[in-house]
Amino acid sequence: MVIVGGGTSGWMCAAALSKTLRSDPGRALCDVLLIESEEIGTVGVGEATLPQIKDFNSHLGLNEADFMRRTRATFKLGIEFRDWGRKGNSYVHPFGDFGQPVAGADFVHAWSRGQALGETAPVEAWSYAVQAARRGRFDFPSEDVKSIKSTYNYAYHFDAGLYAAYLREFAEKHGLKRIEGRVTDVRRVADNGDIAAVVLASGEVVEGDLFIDCSGFRGLLIDQVMQAPWQDWSGWLPCDRAVAMPCEASGSSLPLTQSVALEAGWRWRIPLQHRTGNGYVFSSQYLSDDEATMRLSGLLEGAPTADAKILRFKTGRRLGSWSGNCIAIGLASGFLEPLESTSIYLSQIAITSLLQLFPSPDQPFRVDARLRNEFNRRVDLEYDRVRDFLILHYRANSRDDGELWRYVRHMPVPDSLHDKIAQFRRRGYIHHYREGLFSPASWLAVFTGQDIVPQGHDRLIDAMPDEKLVETLHDLKRRIDLNVDDMPRHDDFIRNYCAAPGLDTHNLQGASL
Repeated sequence: MVIVGGGTSGWMCAAALSKTLRSDPGRALCDVLLIESEEIGTVGVGEATLPQIKDFNSHLGLNEADFMRRTRATFKLGIEFRDWGRKGNSYVHPFGDFGQPVAGADFVHAWSRGQALGETAPVEAWSYAVQAARRGRFDFPSEDVKSIKSTYNYAYHFDAGLYAAYLREFAEKHGLKRIEGRVTDVRRVADNGDIAAVVLASGEVVEGDLFIDCSGFRGLLIDQVMQAPWQDWSGWLPCDRAVAMPCEASGSSLPLTQSVALEAGWRWRIPLQHRTGNGYVFSSQYLSDDEATMRLSGLLEGAPTADAKILRFKTGRRLGSWSGNCIAIGLASGFLEPLESTSIYLSQIAITSLLQLFPSPDQPFRVDARLRNEFNRRVDLEYDRVRDFLILHYRANSRDDGELWRYVRHMPVPDSLHDKIAQFRRRGYIHHYREGLFSPASWLAVFTGQDIVPQGHDRLIDAMPDEKLVETLHDLKRRIDLNVDDMPRHDDFIRNYCAAPGLDTHNLQGASL
């Protein structure tokens, strides 16, 4: 198996494949080889993750504290959105539930009826993750599923370049071979068009049965060779540029990624132990690269630690991420702006699906079309669900301070998203998917955070008397507040658990926006 390209997705793929397929050198299912060139840079600004990354690291057997020290990571309990929906607004999309079911109904219905009874607190008052994040607190969730302290999860902020290097070290220890080189030609099988080998600038020919394209936006194999079509989603997600610029850290940190809506897009802020990651995602229709760079520079909280980096992209996905004997993973497969930190997750889910569907080793290698079709179905579904969730952030806005916001507020949206909005607005209904990334709690956070509120509720909740419902809401909120106040400070937890060597452990990170 040949992986073309490194970066985060390439080394995630290499680590997982070498661990799973070569865990027993005496019975290795296949050889794994990765080709990358130091001449070709990587995007390398992805620093925010989702809780699923813990499953990936656990599969590899990584020690969490060591991984966090080596990648200079901090914890993440959710994403704060400022000035989305309307200017002056702030809400958090948490990694966890809102409240608990009441009278057999989802919590949203208890909260909705409570609003009608005069309970004015926003729904995030009943989120353990939100309350901890806003107060700068962190601790590991309880393993007791009956405890209110088990109702949240967490992810990480880390240095993507250090993470790739960490995984490279891991993969090479598990038998992966790395070749330094730049692919200049591709040889194909005459009868079916599959890839037979890649040719490097040095003249070396690298043969393989299966080729993994992790070459980023170039799509070196999946696009230039296999010519898998691209489905363009820029009509719904018009931002096509980003400028990234890290700066020095200062002050204390919150366990949150922060997204702040600006005139022609939005700004990210990601706290690491050694720096703050900053970026401005924008539409080139409404703002130039130079203007975006100047705008971001004026918002930095410390001195820049690197020059501004401009990224150009097109939002969408491949129609057939697995074509022939070529599988695209990461940016070669598709791109959705980092508004909900989904980039690393989308690589992870593709890698996991590949391992689950890996062709049988008990016969000469061949690609089973049924496995390929199932892989593409899974990947397509993940991208489509994330797409709708991102579009919701733009569609549900009432800003009037920029052409971008006026455009996205009135643009037609996919029928799948239109139906979700209508069903929630009518009676607070959110479908529980068996597959796909975002849970009902995620949709609830954005709906209510951007002023889409239910006009009705589940009639099951009407069985509870008014006084009992209000008492239940107050008791649950009080239990969350008391437990959160007892949690350690986020910075203190990092200092004691995973502080990176050589850093000032008394001043780990930057202040909030």
